[in-house]
Amino acid sequence: MRELLLEIWTSVRRNKLRTFLTGFSVAWGIFMLSILLGSGNGLKNGVVSNFGGYAINSIDLYGGRTSLPYAGYQKGRTIRLRNSDIEILQREFPEVIDVAAQAWIDGHTATYGREFTSVWLHGASPQIQRMEGDELALGRYINETDMRERRKTIVIDEPMRRTLFKGGDPLGKQVKIDSTMFTVVGVIAGDVQRNSSSCAIPLTTGQLIYRGDSPYLDNIIVTLRGIDTDEQMEAFEQRLMRRLAAEHGFDPEDRSAVWISNTMERYKQMMLIFNGITMFVWVIGLGTLLAGVVGVSNIMLVTVTERTAEFGIRKALGAKPSSIIRLILAESVMITAAFGYIGLVLGVAVMEGVACLLERTPSSDDGFGGTMFLDPTLDLGIAASATAVLVLAGLVAGYVPAYRAARLKTIDALRHNK
Repeated sequence: MRELLLEIWTSVRRNKLRTFLTGFSVAWGIFMLSILLGSGNGLKNGVVSNFGGYAINSIDLYGGRTSLPYAGYQKGRTIRLRNSDIEILQREFPEVIDVAAQAWIDGHTATYGREFTSVWLHGASPQIQRMEGDELALGRYINETDMRERRKTIVIDEPMRRTLFKGGDPLGKQVKIDSTMFTVVGVIAGDVQRNSSSCAIPLTTGQLIYRGDSPYLDNIIVTLRGIDTDEQMEAFEQRLMRRLAAEHGFDPEDRSAVWISNTMERYKQMMLIFNGITMFVWVIGLGTLLAGVVGVSNIMLVTVTERTAEFGIRKALGAKPSSIIRLILAESVMITAAFGYIGLVLGVAVMEGVACLLERTPSSDDGFGGTMFLDPTLDLGIAASATAVLVLAGLVAGYVPAYRAARLKTIDALRHNK
């Protein structure tokens, strides 16, 4: 083995440029595959993170504007969801597990001591945290007692905690929202990179203070059970639309009157898109790897051609054809493995650097947007497997010229360079 390695090293040193060009094509193929896979994962992780812990078996309802005349009413009427709709959903639809509601309130200014920040408030029912998957960093979320007694409690997020309290413990402290004092009862972990805040107060409190005790809601979230197919979901949505149409007085076929957003459908569509992206990434990556394999094959063919006379001398001295094949294959595998590893390390390093940079860079969304690119790292198992496949391909690529060289007659090999 030692002699074999010395021979390979001698061959590499004699042909530095050729070896570098061969290795570069291999390293570049693995590097680009790593970058493509990491970028694809980053895009997928970013979009999936926007779902967060959001209940996938759910639908969102939003009030809209009628597009069809109905019962003497002209089209263009505004339909707004109400508190009574929550009771209807809970009472009349057995598929419904839970119902949550929100009332979004325009931007306000939150103040604590001398510190202040802009904040978007939303009146929320207690179920919102569970349905949207908000993770608590401290304290608790809005509860039923807050709702029933219309308490002035507030659940802030990390941007507000960072700005008003400098990262300290805010629980029990009073925060002024415009001219109204609220007691902090919890902190949502949220996205610490955001520059704006979105905080929750009890739905009933928000309706009382900011909407004149209006019963109107901006959206309702419903989690479902026993609905596993698109047909079942379509049937449920039709029944739901008929009931809401009877309640609010619009045409049951008017899908503009109440908007229904199916989270499961959106999730399935997103996964379908990412499956296509993943397939595209692999096609491009494998094409790049194939170019590297072709480069290895060509270089090994040149190597065998240049060393044909040497192989003739080896055979004249008693070397077996298998030893010649082993020498060529070993050189091919060593070059492919070494430069493939270099490409893999560089690709992983670049993706880790990008991930670190993203963690340190605040996002510029307005509090309602999402992160479109997150944690662009790649599965080392997949990358290592790709490298192993490339090494195997290099072995196959080197075998053909090696086999041809081993079959040459000794006299033909000795006359090759003459």
